[in-house]
Formats: sequence, C-alpha cells, structure tokens
Amino acid sequence: MNILKSSVLALSLLAVSVGCNDQKFLDVQPTGALTDEQLNTVANVEKQVIATYSQLGNDVYRAPYTSMWPYGNVRGGDAYKGGNGTADVDAFHFYETFTFNRVDVGNTDELWFLIYIGISRANDALRRLDAIDAAAMPSKKVRQGEVRFLRGHFYFLLKELFKRVPYIDETVPTAQYAEVSNVALSNDELWTKIADDFRFAVANLPETQPETGRANKSAAQAYLAKTLLYQAYVQNDAHAVTSVDQAKLQEVVTLTDQVIASGKYSLHPDFATNFLTVGDNGPESVFAIQFSRNDGTPKGRTDRGNQLNYPMNPDYGCCGFHQPSQNLVNSFKTDAQGLPLFTTFNNSDLAKPADFQTNTVDPRLDHTVGIPSHPYKYAPTFIFETSWLRDQNTYGVYMSMKENVLPSDPSFQKTPPFMSSSKNWTLIRYADVLLWKAEALIELNRAPEALPIINQIRRRAQNSTAKLKTATGTTISNYNIGLYPMAAWNQQYAREALRFERRLEFAMEGYRFFDLVRWGIAANYLNTYFDREKTKRQYLQTARFTAGRDEYLPIPLNQINFSKGLYKQNPGW
Repeated sequence: MNILKSSVLALSLLAVSVGCNDQKFLDVQPTGALTDEQLNTVANVEKQVIATYSQLGNDVYRAPYTSMWPYGNVRGGDAYKGGNGTADVDAFHFYETFTFNRVDVGNTDELWFLIYIGISRANDALRRLDAIDAAAMPSKKVRQGEVRFLRGHFYFLLKELFKRVPYIDETVPTAQYAEVSNVALSNDELWTKIADDFRFAVANLPETQPETGRANKSAAQAYLAKTLLYQAYVQNDAHAVTSVDQAKLQEVVTLTDQVIASGKYSLHPDFATNFLTVGDNGPESVFAIQFSRNDGTPKGRTDRGNQLNYPMNPDYGCCGFHQPSQNLVNSFKTDAQGLPLFTTFNNSDLAKPADFQTNTVDPRLDHTVGIPSHPYKYAPTFIFETSWLRDQNTYGVYMSMKENVLPSDPSFQKTPPFMSSSKNWTLIRYADVLLWKAEALIELNRAPEALPIINQIRRRAQNSTAKLKTATGTTISNYNIGLYPMAAWNQQYAREALRFERRLEFAMEGYRFFDLVRWGIAANYLNTYFDREKTKRQYLQTARFTAGRDEYLPIPLNQINFSKGLYKQNPGW
C-alpha cells in the first residue's frame, strides 16, 4: 500500500531547507479535525461501503483490473497487445512475451497498489461497521457481508496475479502494515482466508437486494465456488499442480447447485445480449461492476480499464489495443458435426473473407472478434475495415468487440484521447457458474452429468445468430455448431471439451491465462502457441514461457523495498 507522492518529497525538502529557528513556521494548528466518533455514524459508514464498491471500477488504462485483459487474454494467447507497436504501453508487451518482464515494471506496481486501495477501503468500512450499534443500523450484518464480499474479490485478483501477497484485514493497525509478510500464510491458507470472506457473505447477505448492484447471497455463493475451484488445484512452490482436492470440488457442485436453484438466473436467449447495454443487470448477470455517465461527476463513472481497446476509425479515434490472436480466431472452426477441432484447428488460418464461408465456424466468433468485411458490433452497415487497424503489420487484422459499444450507443462516451462507456462489466456470468459445475463434475469423475450442462451452453450459441446478419439479411459467416454426443464422452474427452468450451464462451473476457495456470498446463500450452505464432508475428520471436516462474507476476520491486525486504520475491524472478 505504498506510493510516493511528489508533495511528500517537496515537504521533506522544505523541512531540510528551513533553519532550526524557523521550524515554528511548520507548526500550524489544524482549524478542525474529524474524530472516529464523528465519522462512525450510520450515514457515513454507508458512504464508506459505497466507496468500497466504487473501487471495483477505479482502474486506469495503464493498470486495468476491470476485465484483466492484459493479464488474462494477452498472457493467455487469446490476444496480442495491439496499439502502436511494442513500445506503446510496453509493460503489456513484457507481459505478453514473458522473456522481457521485470520486477521493476511500474504498471505492475500500480496494479498492486490500486487493488490494495480496494482492500484498504474495505478494511476501513469494516472497522467502522464494527463500531456501529446494530440497533442503530439494522442493515449492519448485510453491509458487513457486502464489504467482505468485495474484499474477497480484491484479494482473489491479487492471488491469481501474484500468488503470494500480504493478507491484511481490519484487525491490523495501519502502523503494522509493513510488518505483515507476503509469505506469512501458505498458498492454501491464503485461499482459505479469501474463501472465509465469501463464506461470511453467504451467511449474511439476503437473497435479493433492494438496490441494483449490491452483492446478494447467490453472488457470494458463486464467488465462493470459484475460489474453491481454484484452491482445489493444489500447487507446489514451483506452481505445478500436484493434486486436485475432491472435497473442494464437491463443495463447488453444492454451491453452484444453490445458485442454479435460486431461480434468479438464466442464460440470455441470445449470446449477444451479454455484450450490449440492454443486457446490463439481466438474468445472466450474477455480479457486475456498475458504470454510469451523466451522473453529476465531471467525466462519469465509465469503464476506464477497457478504454484503449476501441478501433482506430473516425467514429472512435483510439487506440487499437487488445487484438484477438490468429490462434483464437482459428479455434472457432468446427467440423462437419459442428464440434471443435481440438487438435487441428490451427493447421490453417482463417485469414481471407472467403475463409469464413468455406470453413464452418462457431457463431461466437462474430460476437467476439471484429473481422475485416464483417459488420462490427451487430450493425449491418457499420463494416469493419482494415483502415481501422493501428498496426496490422505487427498485430494482424482483428479487433476485440465484447468490451466495446457502438458510437451511437447511449452508454458511449469519449474521454479524449480515449473511448469509454457506462456499460456494466459482468464479473460473474451465469454461464460461468454452469461451467464451474461442469468442470467440478468432470474432475470428480462424473463426466456424464457434465454433458447436458456443456450442451446447454452450446445450444444457446446455436440460437445466437439473429444479430449476425449482413445488410442483405444473410449470415455473416458459415455457422455450424453441434452438441456433444454421449458416445465416447469419457473423463478425458469431457475435460478437453470443457476446457475448449471455456475458451470459446469467455474469449477476450480476461480468464484464459488463469485457467491455464490452475489446470497446470500453461507452460506446454503457451510454448506450443509461441512456436506457431513466431512464424506469423515477428515481435514474438523471443517469447518464451518459463515454467515455475511465469505462472505469476513478480512481486513489484517497489513493494519489496517498502517492506525493507520482508516481502519475498516469487520463484525465478
């Protein structure tokens, strides 16, 4: 939680320059001060809870954590960094290539700092909630549940990014923060601490909330299921998966069943709705970051974490980051039965406009990827052109779409020189809950029970072509997506199908790299990816994933220095 401000440095220099006899100049009595007693009112505590919610979307383009796109998609082989060459926000280039990453990258330090602000706000809110009489605040337990849900979220992000982080809760005095080691807890113990926050939230949050955007019991059950699913893949100190905890997988099934049984959630009939403003807070949104515009603030509460990711055309203007990889585009190809080509999808490229008609593809391709000559974002006359690309020689010809909106969308807002919108970003989709359950069932050797769940996701994709039309009413690409048959549906095949389905369903949503790491396959997968991509992308010639190191970002050097060496660096850095 360390940051150096120029004003602090200036004040220090001023103190040095003032003579001993002049130091009274600095002894200025405050005209007023607020005590905890004054701040710890019901109204003020409610404001602090909202301030904790606010930090969900307080990221910046240099260190985004809304969609986690530089860390989940760029590092996972689903996206190239994009932008104006490798030096444009070079930290993301370091993340993508792995070999160039360092312990002193400022963006990594800023990411750590921003997420810990969320934890700091949560801890402050919890301390103040503890001081409030429940009789004066009937909602006290509910608010404590909300704040612990939010703190669990922030720690989850830190855990999947850095693995070893200092765990600080509301009982630790601020003066003792620098005394908390990032290795005081084992890997499993830290996961348990995060799970404890969600367990408290499950026990204290209501089934429904009167205000949109507040966490409820189902959201807490879902996030607890996600936490336990990650914890179930037991890692050693070298980040290798050594076993899978069956008891935790069974709890994942129980929790996801409870979310399903609540009856509050369902898949949108059309996949597209998840990525349109009209879908905000719909039945597939289990928990989402609430953005806004025209809300009385100077620039609105818009999505700044994704603001680099719009195409470079006159309607937008900037900045061309987050470009889908050729490998990802190829992965949407299907066979004659409409099933994925697990091992052969990358043998040839979908490159020319005709390739999307001569091959059959999963419809989710045109929901996810902006493709030259195809309508962009469901607008039949708004055709994606290669002139919209900023550096196609380096990063190819595709652009991301899920996080973007049309220039005519009521949520769209320019924040010069960038683009933004007030469309929500969903942190937990109901589709995720379903596939978490399917994954747990497969690893529990109950693959037949997972088959209808995965096919439910694929059936929705089958029915999601209504918005994928050209101006003449024909389909944009040659769609063919089928359901998996029971024949040959054993554990190994089901596992491969589940992992492929997660890639297609959540492509460009920020999860891919973290899935690879928890499954224990990141090194083999990404080095195979690099071997092929190096023949297409010159800038990837030196890219290489080092097992036992690159599964996690390094602990920022600034943070190790702040702790006076108490924090221990991750292996290999």
